[in-house]
Amino acid sequence: MLFEPVSLRALRLRNRVVMAPMTRNRAVDGNAPNALMAQYYAQRAGAGLIITEGTSPSPNGLGYARIPGMFNAAQAAGWRRVTEAVHARGGCIVLQLMHTGRVTQQANLPDGAEVLGATGAALPGEVHTDSCGVRPYSTPRAMDASDIARAIGEYAESARLAVEAGFDGVEMHAANGYLIEQFLNANVNTRGDDWGGSATARNRFALEVIRAASDLIGPDRVGVRLSPYGVFNGTGGFDGVEAQYLGLVRELSKMSLLYVHVLDHSAMGAPAVPAEFKRALRAAFDGPFILAGGFDARTAEAALQAGDADLIAFGRAMLANPDLVERMRRDATLNAPDMTTFYSAGAAGYTDYPTLS
Repeated sequence: MLFEPVSLRALRLRNRVVMAPMTRNRAVDGNAPNALMAQYYAQRAGAGLIITEGTSPSPNGLGYARIPGMFNAAQAAGWRRVTEAVHARGGCIVLQLMHTGRVTQQANLPDGAEVLGATGAALPGEVHTDSCGVRPYSTPRAMDASDIARAIGEYAESARLAVEAGFDGVEMHAANGYLIEQFLNANVNTRGDDWGGSATARNRFALEVIRAASDLIGPDRVGVRLSPYGVFNGTGGFDGVEAQYLGLVRELSKMSLLYVHVLDHSAMGAPAVPAEFKRALRAAFDGPFILAGGFDARTAEAALQAGDADLIAFGRAMLANPDLVERMRRDATLNAPDMTTFYSAGAAGYTDYPTLS
C-alpha cells in the first residue's frame, strides 16, 4: 500500500509517503524562500505529498532565525519558485502555517513586530538568534480580542497567498507548542474568557483559524497537524486531553478538511500517544488521516494495512534521503542525517545528500 497512488480529496498522489514538515532555517533574505530552498523541495518531490517547513503568517510569528514567512509579495514570489519546481517533477505540496507565538526572542522578529501569546507567561529556556547569540525566550503580551481577530485574519490571508503562489493547500500547525497549541493546551492556556477555561473554549482559536482559511480557499485545501501528549515548548498532557482532542476532531470532521495529521513524539523521548486514542481520533474524522512519528518502511506498511492511517509522514529520513521513496522500495541503505547542519544557512546537509543514481 505504501507505494500505491491514493486520492487526497481532489489531489491525486503518486504514493502514500508524506514528507513531514521540518524547520530548516534557510530563508536568509527577508524570510523569503530562495533558489536553494526550491532545489531542496524539488529533490524530494518523489513523496506523494510534501508538507513544507513551518512558515509564519505574520511578522509576529517569525520565532526562529531565518524561517520563511508568507505575508508579503516577496515571500509569495519565493514560494512560487518552490511550488513550480515541485510540480515540474510531478509532486504535490502544501504550505505549513506556523505562528510561533511565545516561542521566540524579540531579536528574531522584524522591526515593528511583537511577541504575543495566549497568556503573558514566558516559555522557560533559551533560543538562538543570529544577532545576539543564545537568549532567553521573550515574555509575550497576552493577546486580547482584537489581537486574536487579527491573528485569525493573518492565517486566512496567508492561506490565500499560498494558493495564489501555487500550493495545493495549507496545513495549520496546531502542534509542538506554537500559537494554536498555546490556546489548545491547558498547561499553557490559563485564560478565563471565551478563549480558555474549558475544552470548548481552548479549541475555539484552532477552529476559528481553520474556518477562516476554509472560507477563503475551500476546506478541501486545509489540513491540520495535532500533537496530543507532546511535550515540546512547554506543553504536555493534561486532565481531559483525550476528550478535548476528540471533541476538536469531531468539529473538524464536519468541515470536510483536506486531512488531519497526528504526530507522536515518542520516538524522540516524549510520552507515546496511546494507540487506541490514535484510532479513536481516526474514527472521529471523516476524511484522510496522516500519522507521523518514528516510522520506517515496515512499520508504515503495517499501519496502513491495519487501517490506522491513509498516509504516513517521514521526517529525518526524508531530510537525509531525497530519494527516500525509491530507497524504501528497494530496501536500500539510508543516508544518516547530519544533525549539525539541520538549522544552518547553506547547502551543506541540505541539498547535498547523495541519491542512489
